[in-house]
Amino acid sequence: MDSVQSSQENVAKKARVQVAHPMLAMMGMLIGGFVGMFSETSLNIALPQLMAQLGVTTATIQWLVTGYMLVVGIILLLSSIITKWFTTRQVILFALIDFIVGAVISASAPGFGVLLFGRMIQGIATGLILPLMFTVAMQIFPPYKLGAAMGMVGLVIMFAPAVGPTLAGIVLGVASWRWIFWLFVPFLVIAFIFAVLSLKNIAEVTRPKVDFLSILLSTVGFGSLVLGVSLASDRGWGSAAVIGSLVVGLAVLAWYTHRQLTMDKPILNLRAFGIPGFRIGASLVMINFGIILSAMYLLPMYIQKGLLVPVALTGIIMFPGGIMNAVISAVAGRMYDRVGAQMPARIGFIISMVGALMLAFTSTHSAIWYVIMAHIILMIGAPLAMSPSQTYGLNSLTGPIAADGSAIMNTLQQIVGAIATAVATSLLGIGQAAYMANGANHAAGAFVNGAHYGFFFTFALAIVGFVLALRIPKANR
Repeated sequence: MDSVQSSQENVAKKARVQVAHPMLAMMGMLIGGFVGMFSETSLNIALPQLMAQLGVTTATIQWLVTGYMLVVGIILLLSSIITKWFTTRQVILFALIDFIVGAVISASAPGFGVLLFGRMIQGIATGLILPLMFTVAMQIFPPYKLGAAMGMVGLVIMFAPAVGPTLAGIVLGVASWRWIFWLFVPFLVIAFIFAVLSLKNIAEVTRPKVDFLSILLSTVGFGSLVLGVSLASDRGWGSAAVIGSLVVGLAVLAWYTHRQLTMDKPILNLRAFGIPGFRIGASLVMINFGIILSAMYLLPMYIQKGLLVPVALTGIIMFPGGIMNAVISAVAGRMYDRVGAQMPARIGFIISMVGALMLAFTSTHSAIWYVIMAHIILMIGAPLAMSPSQTYGLNSLTGPIAADGSAIMNTLQQIVGAIATAVATSLLGIGQAAYMANGANHAAGAFVNGAHYGFFFTFALAIVGFVLALRIPKANR
């Protein structure tokens, strides 16, 4: 009996895949993941400067955000099949080289088109690295160290977006926007060296059949949907190009959905949406991501173009809210274990409403402390609802379909984030045009009025999230 117990204890102490130095093996992915998540938020603060230097409109510049997230979402969709065709080491080394190439292209871009191309190349790398960070950590750390390892990965995911605007603001205060991308390169080179020296393959390469039609349908469907919403910023929602793109996107996605539901081995197992708990949890996560992305897209531009605050100070203004986001994200997960998802989700969306409403009532003369407070309140509410909703949704899945839940959430929240950013951009333009149509000719005032339209969209998302959170049942004791 003692020998059996001792054997079980020894198994519990061993990782699924033995690696001499697990932390060193993870280091390349952690650095690459940090740069990827940093890249997702850091560029928002540079958008006003980029518009001026590249001579493009708000509707055009937003593609640097939506295009990046669209590519990340599509690659996340394909990450599972990619890791079955190539070794972990091959995927990570390719992703880091890809990120370096994308950063160099963006840093040396002569115009907007090349800059967008570089950003989308970077999106490929982020989409490959993010899911593998969690997968590799689960495999190479023993069970008794797994909590600390996953906490470390989670900290990278939370901390990078929190400090992104602040660090980017400091860089822009002393140098060109190009240095945001040049600074990625040395960190990515260090990550590549760690990966070369310490990372080994942790998954079996089975090379299953690839459904290329599903890949094409997902790319065309999501791409057309984001394109249609983005074009509305310039051409209006009634234009033929916008309506055509949206119709094509919805039709292709309907075909893609039908195909996934009727295949034996779908790329994305959408049958998970047939389970009410997952459907509610996933919807709340996507709404929450839309709240965060729309607000974080508008806020730095409002501070610079509405309050006329220098870019370096803009980053500092956004720092308290970013740190609060990271802190609440870390705490909210534990709340689920104690009280379930119902209370944190409902309270989180109510707090988000307050923060969004405060931002919607700003002006060209709003006090800096008021903007900081509104941002902090929003960054308390959104992450408070996010983690419990995500856990509630994933815990609703059992059996083989459970493995698909995380992939569905990660993919769709990037797509929804891109769409929310595009909608916020469209509303920003509508608000500016309405202000000018009344005979006013004040650029800062027009931008603030447009930002109000966008922040009311954030407020509306929070209302929808709260109503949906009412359907979460009380936690069983």
